[in-house]
Amino acid sequence: MTLLTFLAGLALLVLGAELLVRGASKLALSFGISPLVVGLTIVAFGTSAPELAVSTGAVLDGKTDLALGNVVGSNIFNILFILGLSALITPLVVNVQLIRQEVPVMVGGALLLLALSLDGQIGLADGAILMGLMLAYTAFLVVQSRKQVNQTQGDYAADSAPAAPGGWDAKLPAQLGLIVVGLGLLVLGSEWLVSSSVIFAKALGVSDLVIGLTIVAAGTSMPEVATSIMAALKGERDIAVGNVVGSCTFNTFGCLGLASLAAGDAGLMVPAAVLNFDLWVMIAVSLACLPVFITGREIARWEGGVFLAYYLAYVTYLVLANQRHDALSAYSWTMMSFVIPLTVITLVVSLLRRPITAQPTKTI
Repeated sequence: MTLLTFLAGLALLVLGAELLVRGASKLALSFGISPLVVGLTIVAFGTSAPELAVSTGAVLDGKTDLALGNVVGSNIFNILFILGLSALITPLVVNVQLIRQEVPVMVGGALLLLALSLDGQIGLADGAILMGLMLAYTAFLVVQSRKQVNQTQGDYAADSAPAAPGGWDAKLPAQLGLIVVGLGLLVLGSEWLVSSSVIFAKALGVSDLVIGLTIVAAGTSMPEVATSIMAALKGERDIAVGNVVGSCTFNTFGCLGLASLAAGDAGLMVPAAVLNFDLWVMIAVSLACLPVFITGREIARWEGGVFLAYYLAYVTYLVLANQRHDALSAYSWTMMSFVIPLTVITLVVSLLRRPITAQPTKTI
């Protein structure tokens, strides 16, 4: 039954992603909002619903390690695995707004989380700060998009085919219905996938923190995986990349903010392992996005392969640490020697590459 639940969860994720991407792209055209903004808000927040539910639920159950590990692990998974896999399928062209605005916001959120965690706790006031920033960021995106709605409509009219007149998905209720049903299937599929995966992990004696950083993080990120891959296959690359960046931002500000508020005066205790290692990995991979995005404004296939390899190395470290393996010490040195060089090497290689002539970037 656990295996059947796992497979059913995967099936629901695929179907939910198909409906969500279709509805979101049509809705963007109907209101003259760019697919990038839709990816950063509606799609990103919707696909992050499992992270929000799991983190808040974990806090209410007294499992704060699982709550924090889920968010940090999800952000690492989103950047390395989802962007890496999506780029392997098709090179992802990066909108200039992501480079100038959204990725710096994502990196800033990671640095802020580190600063708030230095005292070993994310308290009630910290949660209020994170939630306030999340609301302000969302409002800013909506206002920014509405100010230039006419220009956006003109930019995307040529390369985004609207629903055929009279088509069933040309109406607003149908588009909203696709989004709602798609999100519902994504959340349900993610819940089934996570519950079955945790059962497998518990049977192997894995700790709550490692489960949160890996299995639960990957499981709750399955909506992002399905949505970004489906968007990439459909040519909605702004949604594919915007979904990942927006989800990371929402996870940091929204999920942890709400979880901290739910924890009350007790706050979220930050495990030493997260503070000393995992948070730094999250910051490093966030910073690695900048040089990859800047030159040529795309994520090439080889860069996607590097991201995937890096994620496998990270998971291997977590497994060795959980098992207290004899090879942990040597691997830890190798891993820490790999994190910083990855960012530096990526920056140097990207800057030395001949810039790719990109199509005129759509202004948001």
